[in-house]
Amino acid sequence: MIPHDTITSAANPRVRQAALLRQSDARRQTGLTLVDGRRELAKAAAAGVPIVEIFLDAHSLETSSTHGDVVELDRWLSELSEKGTRIVSLSPKAFDRIAFGGRNEGCVGVVEFAAQFLERLTLSVDRPVLLVEGIEKPGNLGAILRTADATGMAGVIVCDGRTDPANPAVIRASLGTVFTVPLAFASSEQTIDWCHAGSRRVAAAMPTGERLWHQAHLAGNVAILLGSEAHGISPLWQQAAALKTIAFESIRLPMVGGADSLNVSATAAVLAYEALRQRTLPD
Repeated sequence: MIPHDTITSAANPRVRQAALLRQSDARRQTGLTLVDGRRELAKAAAAGVPIVEIFLDAHSLETSSTHGDVVELDRWLSELSEKGTRIVSLSPKAFDRIAFGGRNEGCVGVVEFAAQFLERLTLSVDRPVLLVEGIEKPGNLGAILRTADATGMAGVIVCDGRTDPANPAVIRASLGTVFTVPLAFASSEQTIDWCHAGSRRVAAAMPTGERLWHQAHLAGNVAILLGSEAHGISPLWQQAAALKTIAFESIRLPMVGGADSLNVSATAAVLAYEALRQRTLPD
């Protein structure tokens, strides 16, 4: 094991400060967040995200050594340490304070990460972008990021989001793709202006959409818009369309059962894969 600090008390200031990063205020104030699990941390490192500190569960370290994983773990930690990451071993009680619920993968990292401003986002104009407005549930946003990664979307823009992309639950649900998919956080007004400036057509998923999902042109320079779980898209988009600020069409997925809507991440998956089909298998 490489040289590292050891903390046994759950009341240690470094442990307390790390635990606070599960709260949005602490993330905004520090520009830091928590990443649970080695797989997600590896993706963050590969994407060039600065990893400030790694907390290791001392009990898990003992277990990994009995399975012959210690050499690989040491190699990985050594690489991070050489880049300036602090390595800290925690007692099980201290580790439980910063780990997510009952999930213990043996390591939690503190990283510098936040979604960038929209004006700094550079996206390909020959692939669609996903716009998600007013999204509330971290699990849904994480799943949408995984879909964007899987289908080769140009990126994701979170409009007026009620959960921030740096939420550890988003990172966990995204399986680390939050670090690799181009991602921005903006207001709906800013995003409308961005679509106008880039001549992005907007295809909005709505229960009352005028066109079926597979009839809409979802390839190329298009923004696929998804509304919040509870309220759908805001009136701003149709107002902008009425003023000819954006080219706008509404699309729908048929609902033949008792439910009147799909989960937003399921809708994103259907539309993203239709966009991929159109891009790779044009009619």
